[in-house]
Formats: sequence, C-alpha cells, structure tokens
Amino acid sequence: MCFAVKERNWAINIVKESIKPLVNSKNFHNLGVLAQQVKSKIIFASMANKKRKRKEIKRKLLHKYRLVILNESTFEEKISFKLNRLNVFVTGTLFIIVLIGLTTLLIAFTPLREYIPGYSSTRLKRQATELTYRTDSLVTVLNYTNRYLDNVRLVLRGEVENNETNRDSLFERYKLDPSKVNLDPIEQDLRLREEVALEDKYNLFERNLEDFGNALFPPVSGTISQGFDAEKKHFAIDVVAAQGSPVKAVADGTVIFSEWTAETGYVIILEHRDNIISVYKHNGSLSKSQGDLVRSGEVIASVGNTGELTTGPHLHFELWLDGKPKDPADFIDFN
Repeated sequence: MCFAVKERNWAINIVKESIKPLVNSKNFHNLGVLAQQVKSKIIFASMANKKRKRKEIKRKLLHKYRLVILNESTFEEKISFKLNRLNVFVTGTLFIIVLIGLTTLLIAFTPLREYIPGYSSTRLKRQATELTYRTDSLVTVLNYTNRYLDNVRLVLRGEVENNETNRDSLFERYKLDPSKVNLDPIEQDLRLREEVALEDKYNLFERNLEDFGNALFPPVSGTISQGFDAEKKHFAIDVVAAQGSPVKAVADGTVIFSEWTAETGYVIILEHRDNIISVYKHNGSLSKSQGDLVRSGEVIASVGNTGELTTGPHLHFELWLDGKPKDPADFIDFN
C-alpha cells in the first residue's frame, strides 16, 4: 500500500514537471508531443524505480549484522557472529528440512511411533492375531462341545432316533456267487485236515467247559433270585447280594468291555481262554477298565442296583462258550 502511494505521487510529480514549461509558455499546440514525452518519462521512471527496489531488497538481504553475546555483569564479549538476512533464511530453511527428515525417520523406523496417536504397536498386532486364532479355535471346540452335550441330552431323555439299517445292503457288493467259486479243497488243505484230525483223535490233553468249570471262581456269594431260562431269553442267573459286595473274576482273562449302559447300568465283560466269555451286569461301580488283565478271584466291580431293568441290589451273571450261552449254575456254586 505504501509503495503504491509513493509510485502514484512520483508519477504526478513527473507530470507536473513536464507540463510546467508548457503552461508557463502558454503553448498548447504541442500537447500530443508532450503527452508522448510524459508517457516515456513515466515508463523510464517506472523501470528505474523497479531496479532501485531490487537493489534495495538485495542490499537488505546482504546487509551484515553482528550477533554478540555479552556477559551481563561485565559486558565482556563472549561470542559474536556475523550474519545477514539471507544466511539466516537459508540456515533456518535447511534446519527445518533436516528436522522434518529426522522426525520422519524416527516415526518410520523406531518404536517411538507407538507413542504417536494413530500408530499401533507391532507387539499388539501380533498378540491380536494370536488371540484371533485362539478365539477361532475355541469357537470350533465350543461348537463341538455343544453338539456333544445336545446328543447327551437326547440320550438321557430317550429321544435318540433308531435308524434301522439293512445289513444286507451293506454287504451287497461283497457277496460272491457260489456257482462261480471253486470250493474244492486243494491238496495241501486235504493233508492239513488229515493231520489235524489225527492229532485230535489221540489228544490226551483236550479240554472242555466241564473240565474248565472245576477252576471257575464264584463271582459273588448269595441267593439265586432268577435262574437260567433259554426259552424266556434269560441267558444268565441273578444272584442277590448286599449292596457294595465285591464282584470277582471267575477266571484269568482280559477285560474287553467296561462301560455304562442305560438298561443294565455298569457292565464289565471278561474274555477267558478256550473261547469263554463272562458277563457281569447291574454293578454299583467298576474297578477295571477295558484292556486290563485280571486274575481269577480278583475284584473287578461291586454289587449294585444300576440300570433301568434292575429290581434291586443283585448281580446279573452270564457265561458264554463259543458264542453260545451256558447255565452258570452247572459250573459254579454261588452259595
């Protein structure tokens, strides 16, 4: 604003000085020439003024100053610097650029960026990723657990569907046409059969259930409340005994089943030599697990009253030989 006012006043002064001789001589015939001269003077003066301004700016930028640091008490000069405006401007600009570069490097390549709002920690990101994986795994396990519990509830309420399967359809593709199979024994098979028949004929150590029955140990002592009845499909005897009485293995064998069933409660089944199977049902508790080896007379369970088909504390005992039920009372004395 100040420069504009000065230029305007300067131009007015030039015009006044140019027309003053003309006015004094009262010669108005050369006004065009005068105007042209005035215009030329104004342009020349304007260019000279701009040049003068540039020189003035350059002079101000390069004008030297001295920065002195004095001792306040003695006014002794400690440090002094020779400066000008251009040096201060260049130095300040370079300092700002370097400061911005260092700040960028600190933010990009050092952990200091974690303290700046908007930047997250690498450790937190890793923890968040691990927690996401764990959450997904826990959700999967929880779904499996809920499904398992739903199935258990259905079993306890008796709402399990009985999906009958046609066993014949399962083995349909494995059926063989007897007419296409050669059933004639080969020569090696005939010789083996003759050797086995000859050995069995003169075998003095052949054993049967009757011989084995002499070594069967009573599983429990008590009163027989219901005997063996094949016609009613009661392939066992029920022996009444006190609650919690020990149930013992009738012979050496291996536990092939030891679980809970809805109808007969705690059940344990032993496999003995010579294809003999002994079954113990309605137990109060089980002392052996599947796969355990037991000795004759060893405690394997306790008398109980478990299962839907129980009528009181007793032992439901079955004895099987080659897949056929046998009356245990023929081989064991329960009194």
